[in-house]
Amino acid sequence: MDEETRARRDRCRTFLSGDGNVSPAELLTSIGEPVVPDTYGEGGVVAELESMVADLLGFPAAVFLPTGTMAQAATLRVHADQRGRRTVLWHPMCHLETHEGDAYSRVHALVGRTAGDQHRLLTLGDLEPVAALLLELPQRDLGGQLPEWDELAAQVAWANHRGAAAHLDGARLWEASAGYGRPPAEIASLFDTAYVSFYKGIGALPGCCVAGSQNVVAQVREWRRRLGGTLHGLWPSAASAFHLLRERLAEMPERLLHARAISAALTDVNEVRVVPDPPQTPMMHLLFDVAPERFVANARRLADEQGIWVWPKPQTTGDPGVVRCELTVGRATCRLEPKQAAAVLQALCR
Repeated sequence: MDEETRARRDRCRTFLSGDGNVSPAELLTSIGEPVVPDTYGEGGVVAELESMVADLLGFPAAVFLPTGTMAQAATLRVHADQRGRRTVLWHPMCHLETHEGDAYSRVHALVGRTAGDQHRLLTLGDLEPVAALLLELPQRDLGGQLPEWDELAAQVAWANHRGAAAHLDGARLWEASAGYGRPPAEIASLFDTAYVSFYKGIGALPGCCVAGSQNVVAQVREWRRRLGGTLHGLWPSAASAFHLLRERLAEMPERLLHARAISAALTDVNEVRVVPDPPQTPMMHLLFDVAPERFVANARRLADEQGIWVWPKPQTTGDPGVVRCELTVGRATCRLEPKQAAAVLQALCR
C-alpha cells in the first residue's frame, strides 16, 4: 500500500471488511496484563497458549510458531519423514502452492501435487496415494466454501487407510467452526495435525500454532529452532492470541449470520453476486459487474466523500467487465447494517 492510499484509508471512519483499521497501539493493547514472558519459546504465556490451543482442538500437544509458512511446511516435512514419502497432495489454490515461494520444496525437499479443479472443492475421486493430504477449511480462494461433513470425513478416511497423514490448514478454522456448527475440536479430530492462525479472524498479533501428537509436535518444535523461529521472546504475539482467542471465537456464529444477512440484502442488486450464496462461513467472494478502473475510481470516491473504506483495488477475472473482492466479516463489518453494506457494494459499480 503506497503512502497516498494509506493516508486515504487513515482518513476513513467506516470500514466494510474485517475489523477495520486497527492501529499498532490498539494491537499492542491486545497483549494484555499481566504477562509471564517465555524464554526461547519455553514457559510463560507461550506455554499457556499452547495448552489452550491443544485443549480447543482436542490434541495432546501444540507448539507456537511465528509464521504459517514455517509451521505448515515443517509439519508436512515431519509427516513425510515418518512415512518415507515426499509427495503432499493439495487443492490447486493451496496457500503453500500459490503464496509461499516454493518453500516446501526448496527447504524441505517435498513434492507438491495438485488434485482436482481450481474452481471447485476437492472430491474423493480426485485423490491419489501420497505422504500427506492437506485440506484447507474453509477454502479461502473459493469464497470460504466448506465440503459437506460426510465428504470431508471420507477424504480423511481415504488418507488414513493408505498410510498418509491428514493435515488441516485451519488458518480460518475458527470461521469453519461456525459454518459447520461444530466445535473446533470435533473438526480437528478428523486430522493427524492442525494448523491455526491468530492474526486473521482473531485479530491478534502475527503467530500460529500446530497441534497434534506429542511426537509430531516435538519434531515441529525442533524444526522451529532449525528454521530460526525460536526467538528469544515469543511472548508478545502469544499473549495477544491468548487474550483474544476465546472471545473472538465466540463471535463467529454471529459473524456468519451477518454475512448471510448481507448476502440476502444483495438479492436485488444485480451488479453484485455472492460466492458462495449463501455464505458458508463469515467470509465471501463478491463478483462486481464493473471494469477495474471504474471500481478503483468508485472506491476512492467513497473514501474521499463519505469516509468509507472498501478495497483499494479489486482482483481481476477472466472477464474484463467483472472484478472480484474478498469480504471478511469482522467487527467493523458487523457495525454496518446489511442494507447499508449492500448499498456501499452497489455504489462500487456505478
